[in-house]
Amino acid sequence: MVIATPLPEDLAAMIVEAEPRIELIREPDLLPPMRFAADFAGDPAFSRTPEQQARFEALLDSAEVLYGIPDVDPAALARTVSANPGLAWVQIMAAGGGGQVKAAGLSDAELDRVAFTTSAGVHGGPLAEFAVFGVFAGAKTLPRLNAQQAEHRWSDRWEMGQVSEQEILVIGLGGIGAEVARKLSALGARVIGTSRRAVEVEGVDELIHPDNISSVIGRVDAIVVTLPGTAETEKMLGAELLAEVKPGVTVVNVGRGTVIDEEALAAALTDGRVGFAALDVFAAEPLSPESVLWDMPNVLVSPHTAALNSAEERRIAELFARNATAFLDGERMRNIVNTVQFY
Repeated sequence: MVIATPLPEDLAAMIVEAEPRIELIREPDLLPPMRFAADFAGDPAFSRTPEQQARFEALLDSAEVLYGIPDVDPAALARTVSANPGLAWVQIMAAGGGGQVKAAGLSDAELDRVAFTTSAGVHGGPLAEFAVFGVFAGAKTLPRLNAQQAEHRWSDRWEMGQVSEQEILVIGLGGIGAEVARKLSALGARVIGTSRRAVEVEGVDELIHPDNISSVIGRVDAIVVTLPGTAETEKMLGAELLAEVKPGVTVVNVGRGTVIDEEALAAALTDGRVGFAALDVFAAEPLSPESVLWDMPNVLVSPHTAALNSAEERRIAELFARNATAFLDGERMRNIVNTVQFY
């Protein structure tokens, strides 16, 4: 097992202690230094000499398992899979790593040969907290408060929303969505969740199929999107559904930016159908400086940072160690990427 992304020494030791049957190969001088917690891409100023690059690729090409996508680069992943017929499994640092696998453009044979697992579930707590924060920011009219403070203006009082009295739609009840539902329910909100399967999720008062969102979207006070980005979910929250929302609804996205039609969202934010949007993810990242979303007073732009937490590296390493045991024992690993829908 070759470490292909920055990993602190203590976590490398923890992995080996948890599963001593593996041979973990880690060459820190071949990996970029981290600038902050969970900085798996590392310092962009880092570069390898030709000799170091040759050493790095030789390590990658000797691996049965990779911890991380090399340089978080789909092209590097494609090169490695092609050059290394013995590669059997790649652990991806991102929860939504299916998009990175898709971007590598691997052949059907390569996708059949190599298993890819993501870190789904690791980020549920931090992302759920951001979602709750976004719902509160909308209910408590954060844009108006910010504007009046900037103007040094003390206005008449106005009524704010009470999250405990709200009905909230959570689109997607995977690990993140389930945690969002649990937290919102604990605050007293009534939660509607979407799933293609008949599931029981703590905190969900009403379960609907995604195809039936239009039947409830007109009565909810907030919408939280937690879905992965796939062909099936692309622009799911688009002009048609946004035309049916309750005026002033709050929209929060902690899933993937492609799930929301950003042009349609901007139009709804302009005419008041959407009162506030808290967005941690966008269809194209970094968000273009030309995007109208930057300058909209009722939008909070977060640079895909809501999941970042000092415990993230440890949780991914623990997940990897558990999957390593399953891999060696011939059992099914957690979070295997669906290489048809790429989630």
